[in-house]
Amino acid sequence: MNLSIGVIMYQTSNSKGQELAAQRMVKWLRRLGHDAYLITSNYHDNEVVVREEEFGDRGYVIMDPDPHIGIPTIRVKAYSVTWPPRRIMFKDFIHVLTRLVSELKLNVLITHSTLWNGPEDVAKFVQWRRTSSLLSGACEDYVFCHMSHYQPPDPAYYETEERAYRISWNKLMFPLIFSVADLILCVTPIEAMDMVLMGARKDQVYVYPTGIDDDEFEIFSKVDSSDFRQRYGIPSNVKIVAYLGTIEKRKNPLAVVKVARKLRHRRDVHFVIAGKPGNQWEDVVRESRDLPNVTLTGELDHVDKIKLIKESYINIIMSKMEALGLTQIEFMYGGVPVITSAVYGQRWVVRDGVDGFHVEGPEDIEGAARYVEYLLDHPDVRDELGKNARERAREFLLSYTTSKLAEKLLEVYKLKMSEQTCRQVMITV
Repeated sequence: MNLSIGVIMYQTSNSKGQELAAQRMVKWLRRLGHDAYLITSNYHDNEVVVREEEFGDRGYVIMDPDPHIGIPTIRVKAYSVTWPPRRIMFKDFIHVLTRLVSELKLNVLITHSTLWNGPEDVAKFVQWRRTSSLLSGACEDYVFCHMSHYQPPDPAYYETEERAYRISWNKLMFPLIFSVADLILCVTPIEAMDMVLMGARKDQVYVYPTGIDDDEFEIFSKVDSSDFRQRYGIPSNVKIVAYLGTIEKRKNPLAVVKVARKLRHRRDVHFVIAGKPGNQWEDVVRESRDLPNVTLTGELDHVDKIKLIKESYINIIMSKMEALGLTQIEFMYGGVPVITSAVYGQRWVVRDGVDGFHVEGPEDIEGAARYVEYLLDHPDVRDELGKNARERAREFLLSYTTSKLAEKLLEVYKLKMSEQTCRQVMITV
């Protein structure tokens, strides 16, 4: 059975987790022999990449492949909103979706994330088409799924105004989506439980941890990291504690700088903070300027990320919110234990005292510094944690590479389609 699949996400990116998950999904669905397209906006990493006049009357342009991400992409006319923060909205999307379904014979739609009009409009579209099918006697096969990459509206991260908006969106939109969806795709079992508590049926929920890209791990053993320290001026006799991720408030790298400040008296450790500059970049630069034990690298390409992992003694993540944490799995695959704030999905990825250590939340600077020192002074414990971490990551690779997840998900889709012969496959991720 050949599927024609539209994966819907509000923008593209070279570094952001949800966007990468959508892009990888398209890549591997195509490799498995299905027609898959990314349906997204005219924004890439928050920058406009298709001008308004290029859309014409259709409201979308097809790029095969898209020059920014290298996969077949449909860019929809959209606009960046001031509220809710960090979101982009499609223009006239139900009309655009109607044309795309007709033109490309789409029988699978996958939309990602929350707080934007993609999931809402797809749910309305699916319900409209199903109702039209019933009224007209036409036979259209639809299966509809939703995946939020859910992050709880935690007061430790969100200010009251945004937290209230998120709670309101969840209260209004999730019941709509749950009532229409056949599958609710969840990044972790923790999220799956939360979806059920918010009204999803247990038989709707399917754990789908976004996927580790097979291609990236294939080159891991081939990368030589011997030049990394020299390039960034890091002494050969120090142990590297690495942060890797966007330099943004949600990821909280500023807390890592504070940990480095606590340990500036030690000559055997060096902190590397790597990632694309975001809304905490200036603070991190300012606070680390007088710390000789901190190096900021900026954004790294994939090969240099592997080099950093291979040179690292500990990975540290003090994030305020984390749906999963694919970067932690990458470090664990390299035999690097993780010190984590243990928020949300991190509690599932990293086992406390087994693959690393959980601290008491994103601002537990004392706890993080204490664990770093403990692992510096007890290399045997560090090595045991690293061994466990590597085994844990290999378990993830056996089950959760993007190719394997895509294969399993396709079987679920086909089962749903065989159960419901007059429905079209619609997936909101």
